[in-house]
Amino acid sequence: RHRESTMAEDSHRSSAAEIPVTSNGELDQSPESVFQRDAHFTCPGPRSLSESRVTSSNYASTVEGIVESGPYKDSTADPKSGAVVLSDDLKNPAMEKLDLVRKWSINTYKCTRQILSEKLGRGSRTVDVELEAQIDLLRDNKRKYQNVIKLAQTLATQLSLIMQTQRQLGDAFADLSLKSPELHEEFGYNAETQKLLSKNGDTLLAAINFFISSVNTLVDKTIEDTMINIKQYEVARVEYDAYRTDLEELNLGPRDGNTMPKIEQSQQQFQIHREKYERMRNDVSVKLKFLEENKVKVLHNQLILFHNAIAAYYAGNQEQLEQTLKQFHIKLKMPGGESPSWLEEH
Repeated sequence: RHRESTMAEDSHRSSAAEIPVTSNGELDQSPESVFQRDAHFTCPGPRSLSESRVTSSNYASTVEGIVESGPYKDSTADPKSGAVVLSDDLKNPAMEKLDLVRKWSINTYKCTRQILSEKLGRGSRTVDVELEAQIDLLRDNKRKYQNVIKLAQTLATQLSLIMQTQRQLGDAFADLSLKSPELHEEFGYNAETQKLLSKNGDTLLAAINFFISSVNTLVDKTIEDTMINIKQYEVARVEYDAYRTDLEELNLGPRDGNTMPKIEQSQQQFQIHREKYERMRNDVSVKLKFLEENKVKVLHNQLILFHNAIAAYYAGNQEQLEQTLKQFHIKLKMPGGESPSWLEEH
């Protein structure tokens, strides 16, 4: 009897302890909760581990609150139970970054060793004689064009100072012409001459600035774009020679089970870098060809402009000087006026 009374008390206590309560403290007396609560105590027999379920505290919750556990399956998701299992073959991002760093380090080491061996005269390098000559000529021409731009800028600065002095001198002559009746004509002639020279100087300065701008665009944009491709080509050449040297060293060694995989891998890397080198070499050759055509066209027009403007200015031919600006569609910037837009200049 004592045992039966104890079991009755435990049953009564557990039944009372599992009465569901809502979030505001009231009893949840919905029929579904009462039914599931009663079914929980009346369901006989133990459950196996594969059939066990973890439910939420509210027995009236939907299926979304149930997570089933079962035997492990090699899949990322179980469509029946909704369980998610991560597969072991997923790559770790940290390992991928580490692998990239390792490859970069190996490539950098090989290239550095190749460069040092070339400078010390121990290693061989691949040379395209014709292409290397064109690259050296381009570098030399670039330095000379930059020097021409620098000298033209100096000329423009000095011409601007001369024009300022001429305007001031013309104003002084004009003032003296009004205040000196006996020398009115002489001062007047000089005043007009200085003002005319200053006006022609503005025209010449516009032509020189246009020349500087055009040649500067050729050097800093067109030629520089080709120089970037040349640098990429030179890097590809060093990589190609580095992996070529590495393959040659492996081929000179013994051939056994340990070295053959290394030789095959080195052969693959050599083939990849050889294709890259040949592709970059062809790209640079095409770039140099188009650059030469564009350079000749641009410099031809700009040199004619510079010559005609200088000759007309020092010959005092104002009409020819203005005609030169019209020929090259150059608009004269008036003192104190706004510069023309890019669309107006072109």
